[in-house]
Amino acid sequence: MGFLDETYLLETDAARKLYDAIEELPIIDPHSHIDVGEIVANEGWNDVWELEGATDHYVWTAMRKRGIPEDQITGKASNREKWNALARIAPELAGNPTYEWIHLDLKRRFDIEKPLSESTADEIWNETASQLESDEKRPQALLREMGVDVVCSTDDPTATLELHERADTQVDSIDVYPTWRADRAVHIGHRDWDDFVRELQGATGVDTSSFTGFLDALETTHDYFAEHGCRASDLSVQEPVTRPVSKRRAATIYETERRGKSPNDRQIADFKAFMIEYIGGLNAEKRWVTQFHIGPVRNYRDELFEQLGADAGGTVTTQTIDIATNLQHFLNTFDGESEIVLYCVDPTHYPTLTTIARAFPTVSVGPAWWYNDSPFGMEHQLEYVGSVDLLANHAGMVSDSRKLLSFSSRFEMFRRSLANVVGNHVERGRMPMETARELIEHVAYHRPKRLYGF
Repeated sequence: MGFLDETYLLETDAARKLYDAIEELPIIDPHSHIDVGEIVANEGWNDVWELEGATDHYVWTAMRKRGIPEDQITGKASNREKWNALARIAPELAGNPTYEWIHLDLKRRFDIEKPLSESTADEIWNETASQLESDEKRPQALLREMGVDVVCSTDDPTATLELHERADTQVDSIDVYPTWRADRAVHIGHRDWDDFVRELQGATGVDTSSFTGFLDALETTHDYFAEHGCRASDLSVQEPVTRPVSKRRAATIYETERRGKSPNDRQIADFKAFMIEYIGGLNAEKRWVTQFHIGPVRNYRDELFEQLGADAGGTVTTQTIDIATNLQHFLNTFDGESEIVLYCVDPTHYPTLTTIARAFPTVSVGPAWWYNDSPFGMEHQLEYVGSVDLLANHAGMVSDSRKLLSFSSRFEMFRRSLANVVGNHVERGRMPMETARELIEHVAYHRPKRLYGF
């Protein structure tokens, strides 16, 4: 087995045959952080750093761990200097999926076989620069080359979606849909919550001075997203809180915050619980998928947050949250009324999510998310979900990425891992090959397509 050759991650003959069946299936990506403006503008990139490192938090974190100064990661150093810094420490990333993603990008999209290192940095820089001048290396052409059928961005409720309107008419053969990301509406007491309330009023023209007005404005954005093809909402919470809370109670908390008084912990939790259920109701009415991203402790490293702001690579995980108790009310309220996908960032929560999914036919375990989307993490999760719930009910794969080439490298890694897991089942006599082939085609493509209604 050579580096990233045709047997990459495929340990058995059965796995290799199964991967052949899904390798060319179109890509359906229900959750990404893709820059829709980049796709619409279709101008391409000036250099390989813009393509590989400028927006990739995984690359940033790996470079920091190997001692690269921040100036050569997110700072004022030139792109050439940043690329050289990455190349210098690239061999030290081996064993981490970031190493494989970078090299899958270089090999699959640029036909570059040489591993990235200090000695190959200039050659790869020059070769990619030459290829990036071609129209074939512009965003829309690359998306088509990678077989992307559907990609969903992640968008604040106050977004205008003008770029999605342009994508609808200017991007051929690729569907680009928005996803309604309601975090800021839920997180009362957060430093920018009041800003969100003002922005919501500005975006909708609905007076948000009262709680009823706030809800009306939020529903207006929900309707607007639906008109633009939205199929799902995203909600990222460290610990979900769902329990019965009256609208009157939530209104009192809202008005307290609007008067400039900080709500206490119980009030914050009650407001979140009301809003999560309210959002669930909006989603159920439109048959949207409700996606919960559970567990990230964001901006954990103070120095990084103070220097670069939110979401710069300083998020960690925690085991100390109660998912089962906190989701019970929501899941029973919308039992059978709405599809719900559960993601967790800490792998110790897989047993809870998987047994919940086993109990509710319309609840699915989302793909191995964030720190888990490696061959190790994905295979572990697929084995567990298949053993306890049903692999046929797995939600499929998402890129969860800001980098366009992730559609190729991350989906390939997932599909190879899926083929390897199911191939092992075939080799051990647990299922016939034809059943295995139908199963992985379902998980890799048909399941997410039907789940999200594409």
